[in-house]
Amino acid sequence: MSRALLKSTGVVSAMTFISRVLGFVRDIVIARAFGAGASADAFFVAFRIPNLLRRLFAEGGFSMAFVPVLSEYKVQRTREEMQQLINAVAGTLGIILFGVTALGIIAAPLLIWLFAPGFSADRTKFDLTVTMLRITFPYLLFISLTALAGGILNTWGRFGVPALTPVFLNLWMTVAALWLAPFMAQPVVALAWGVFLAGVTQLLFQIPFLRELRLLPHRLRWGWRTDGVQHILRLMLPALFGSSVAQINLLINTILASFLVTGSVSWLYYTDRLVEFPLGMFGVTLSVVILPTLSQKHAAASPEEFSQTLDWALRWALLIGFPASAALIVLAGPLLSTLFQHGEFNAYDVRMTSRSLITYSLGLLAFMLIKVLSPAFYARQDSRTPVRIGITAMVMNMIFNVILVFPLAHAGLALANSLSAYGNASMLFWHLYRKNIYRPSLGWRRFLLQILAATAIMGVFLQYGAGAFADWVRVSGAQRLLHLSWLVSCGVLIYLLSLLALGVRLRHLKV
Repeated sequence: MSRALLKSTGVVSAMTFISRVLGFVRDIVIARAFGAGASADAFFVAFRIPNLLRRLFAEGGFSMAFVPVLSEYKVQRTREEMQQLINAVAGTLGIILFGVTALGIIAAPLLIWLFAPGFSADRTKFDLTVTMLRITFPYLLFISLTALAGGILNTWGRFGVPALTPVFLNLWMTVAALWLAPFMAQPVVALAWGVFLAGVTQLLFQIPFLRELRLLPHRLRWGWRTDGVQHILRLMLPALFGSSVAQINLLINTILASFLVTGSVSWLYYTDRLVEFPLGMFGVTLSVVILPTLSQKHAAASPEEFSQTLDWALRWALLIGFPASAALIVLAGPLLSTLFQHGEFNAYDVRMTSRSLITYSLGLLAFMLIKVLSPAFYARQDSRTPVRIGITAMVMNMIFNVILVFPLAHAGLALANSLSAYGNASMLFWHLYRKNIYRPSLGWRRFLLQILAATAIMGVFLQYGAGAFADWVRVSGAQRLLHLSWLVSCGVLIYLLSLLALGVRLRHLKV
């Protein structure tokens, strides 16, 4: 099982890496063209609203509910019954989301007023955001159906295709910024059209692979009252909240940031993008890979193997989460300067974004642990417990926001997310441990000490090698890139060699 999980994780990580690299190219192009001004703030709000709903409906609540039920049908039901489930879910989901999309387009001004109330003071900025939201909102429909297709493919072990699909969002947005924007009366509106076209492309891309598995939905129908759809809905409704607390917290940040100085929304966006790189590469990857496995172990009544699979994922999360968090904190300025200090994105924007990147990176490990721990609940078809924990974490986040936004501005909002994430992860872990669902394997204390020591050694090297922040913003882009490439390469090598010297071996990371 360990070999299969490692292979699947490697495939998803490789595809995700391609997508994330292209995502950085996309963000570099956007930063160069639009900087962190009013038009950029407007687009990021118009994009964040359907993107939040995507993570709630598609990658969050829906996937967490659909995959365990589909896995149960795969193990316990006939293929005909499984196909009927897919048909009913596709038809029901499509009709509901079509209605939600139409409503979102009509109510776009109200949504902007709700999610970015600070924009109402600037009528031009407000109207621009409304225009772009009406273009981007259909992305929710397309990407949710894409998530349905991806859930089917993941359940059959075809992890690579869904992991590669986000590439099209990065490609279309890059094309829009470079070639479509010059022809638009408002150049930034081109990015909204890029999002729309990406949604269509992502859905069409997965259809041939479903057809190959003979699992393409057909005879679509309204299946609200069918047992399978009702089962998914019972799991999905609480999961909509429980699996997306981090995204709701980010949305709260956007609301509060809309009242801060112009650029705050953009600074938080670029902060999120950098933290999302390791989180998507490893945290989301582990979550995607273990959910079908945990679901099948639960369906087959194998609690010991369920715990072993979760233990394996936690070890990998900590092995990667500690050094990634430390590297982002130490290299916040150099990373931002190298990637985004071009064109309209200046040294001041780098300095302001680095403040929130440092405070947000403190929570990276917690975000990764949440991604690994949450599937353990949804695989057992327990979506209520993460909701109760998520509500507590969200209240914590609001309290921290009020305390920290005044002294630290946008960086305080990022720090509030990090602190509440640790509360969320701690409560998820304690529940699994207390209920005897997860039992740690032997050697955890030694393993943690080894990771912490290797991370400290790497961190000292990066701190010494990075030098003064002022030097990074003064030198050329080529010099920054060479220096950063050298630092990152040496940092990775030093971390791996330190682990080896401290006694960590690959066999210690097997199920």
